Amino acid sequence: MSDADPSADHRPISRRSLAVAAFSTIVEWYDFTLYLYFATVLARLFYGGTEAALSFTLGSFALAYLMRPLGAVVFGHVGDRHGRRAMLLWSVALMTAAMLATALLPTQASIGVAAGWLLFLLRCVMGFSVGGEYSGVVAYLLEGARPERRGLVASLASAASEVGALLAVGVSALTVASMSEADLAAWGWRIPFFVGAALAGSVWIARSHMEESPEYERQVAAETVPEAPWRHALANHKLGIFRAFCISALGSITYYVGITYVPAFLTTAGRLSEADSLWLGTAAAVAVIAVTPLTGMLSDRIGRKPVLVAVAIASAVLPITLFSAMAGGSHGAALAGALVLACVAGAMSAVGAVATAEQFPGEGRVTGLAFGATGATAIFGGVTPWLAQRLVEQTGTPSVPGIMIAAVALGVLPVFLTLRETAPARR
Repeated sequence: MSDADPSADHRPISRRSLAVAAFSTIVEWYDFTLYLYFATVLARLFYGGTEAALSFTLGSFALAYLMRPLGAVVFGHVGDRHGRRAMLLWSVALMTAAMLATALLPTQASIGVAAGWLLFLLRCVMGFSVGGEYSGVVAYLLEGARPERRGLVASLASAASEVGALLAVGVSALTVASMSEADLAAWGWRIPFFVGAALAGSVWIARSHMEESPEYERQVAAETVPEAPWRHALANHKLGIFRAFCISALGSITYYVGITYVPAFLTTAGRLSEADSLWLGTAAAVAVIAVTPLTGMLSDRIGRKPVLVAVAIASAVLPITLFSAMAGGSHGAALAGALVLACVAGAMSAVGAVATAEQFPGEGRVTGLAFGATGATAIFGGVTPWLAQRLVEQTGTPSVPGIMIAAVALGVLPVFLTLRETAPARR
């Protein structure tokens, strides 16, 4: 048993609480996926629809996303010091308020350039609140599941996040397809954000009935709860933070460049219309939902390390060719490329969830995840769609997003090869 394993007296929590934790990640990914899938629409409404508007919209997303690690550290302190349940309740409450405010936001046609700044401010609030989601949910699932099923249970958070992404792209596609462009600009764009606010409020109600993590209860009983989680994590878990950073770096860039950026890539490349690109995103989300639990179960059977290494190799080899094929090929080539990229990203998200959390013992786990996993997501997630778009525009090379993914994969592969296996030995 590894040092990061739960205690031998581990008490699984109820399936209901596990389900609430796993599937509540729908809200986080609904919102961020919605923003990226709706990027071309928001660019017209809030930033004037000029030639540089899409890059500015993605740039605002990237800058706001940098609030995520700050939120993760703040909420990580709450989770390690006051319990995982309190952390998850506060984060989703703030998310609900931010999404409702976005749905009510006036556009540039009403208040001028202030509209863009207000949208950016709300993205910052959203990024801050979402910072508590990944680390809190993954820690809760790891600590509440039976040791031999941690990979599968933690992967459900990734699968549920894709349900959120699927819901976002589905709602977006239906909204765009069911009304004229004039109605979309006048009021229709608000519908997906109202749906998100209602969804977030429902999650808060469900979370209010969750059990506390048994690992946190163990720490309270043993009086080992860290008094200063930030100092504790930095003093005791430096190597775990570095490893979690590397794992999350590849997971973030394969997801954000390999999935959520693809609709904007295909639209600006002239291969697909906005509506067709959104429906393609729906197919990609379904592929991820299918592959994540299978990957989680595989990591429980053969271990985290072999799966991580295999996905890193696939990420280094496939994306360059796939982005070139999607930009220059038919609708069929675009669909095939998007599905393969989605499966790679889904597999990485599934094994990455449990592998990052297992780099830390219970004490300081949430804060360690905040520094490592969430820090990497801010850099390799929020920034990379904007950077990919800028590089494609400047170089005229459609394979640039694939090159970015391959570079990160090759950079972290040596770390994956030296990881110690953290999955419990199968009896």
